[in-house]
Amino acid sequence: MRRSRRSTSRVVAAAIAVVALAAASPAAAKPGHGHGGHGSLSIKKEGFGSIGSTPVHRYTLANGSMSASILTYGGIIQQLWAPDRRGRRANVTLGYKDLEGYTRLRGDAPGTPNPSYFGGIIGRYGNRIAKGAFSLDGNDYTLDINNDPNSLHGGDQGFDRFVWDAAPFRERGRVGLRLTRTSVAGEGCTPPPGCTGYPGNLKVAVDYTLDRRDNLRIDYTARTDAPTVVNLTNHAYWNLSGEGTGTIYDHRLTLNAHGFTPVDSTLIPTGVIEPVGGTPFDFRSPHAIGERIRENNQQLMYGQGYDHNWVLSRHGRTGMVEAARLRDPDSGRVLTMSTTEPGIQFYSGNFLDGTLYGTSDRAYRQGDGLALETQHYPDSPNQPGFPSTRLDPGQTYATSTNLAFGH
Repeated sequence: MRRSRRSTSRVVAAAIAVVALAAASPAAAKPGHGHGGHGSLSIKKEGFGSIGSTPVHRYTLANGSMSASILTYGGIIQQLWAPDRRGRRANVTLGYKDLEGYTRLRGDAPGTPNPSYFGGIIGRYGNRIAKGAFSLDGNDYTLDINNDPNSLHGGDQGFDRFVWDAAPFRERGRVGLRLTRTSVAGEGCTPPPGCTGYPGNLKVAVDYTLDRRDNLRIDYTARTDAPTVVNLTNHAYWNLSGEGTGTIYDHRLTLNAHGFTPVDSTLIPTGVIEPVGGTPFDFRSPHAIGERIRENNQQLMYGQGYDHNWVLSRHGRTGMVEAARLRDPDSGRVLTMSTTEPGIQFYSGNFLDGTLYGTSDRAYRQGDGLALETQHYPDSPNQPGFPSTRLDPGQTYATSTNLAFGH
């Protein structure tokens, strides 16, 4: 059983804080330039359109130095403004400037809004499940095939395509936003029926919290009323030079991983863990992302670049461990990610093709952003040798990831 870190007192405090936080000063949360002193924690709420008759809101968490804007639609990190070594702030995550960008159907991917999953909460199962099928206690379950021949990121209607309930809260030295929803049994299968979807009604809470030291933390919890599988993550894309400024190939990446899970031609793990030593997948010391991305390596060919799961080196430790460190040499910005998860998916933006225009109205092309998705391994329900993603009634799914920004 994964442990729960929630307490009743925290839930009460979150509810009490809603009214006060909704009236926080908009000026404190406004992205801008210059040196911001740490300490002025605030949250700003504003309208961001609607899905049918359901309003969508944007909440901006700010600390005087950096700010993160989160949508109730999909729990999307829509913007994140962080200072460089000279104190100049830039939006360092890819996304769209309005709700239509996230909901509009794309000609290149009919029926699929936000096909790159910019910034969203991913569930019920992050990453791929082979052939959209798995078994649990002798029962067979089938899912949307939305990444032929596999199911990807929860199917056609994953967690990033729902409006979540939201409650701002305050803790000592932190300000945050709790997003909640219930994923009903059968999600992951889009009508007309041709599949079963995921079993169990899953109650999910995702907390985003920002502290005075430029840490944005994401905590995920979930409970089910029937045996199911769960693997939650966030799909933000990062460009520490600033969104829309070009590729991330000169960013230097370090991954705390001794091994990775190689894939077949459909990007499903083969079930083995291979050592990274002597391969383009060895990021145990910093390497520029573009340094080896075009090497003659079958795994790079399958992914058209990096799109793989790394096995984090824990050395017997539980709890938070450092997973990745990303540095942009031009701006000096650094992103350090720590997590309770056993793996991290590094995706180098290989399928961005210039058809999507972001917050700055610039086209996103191959390599213009990268995703670092903390997670359990892809296709774990079909891989008995991988850490289990099973969740049973009475258990609490609880994982955490911390994003520390610096320069």
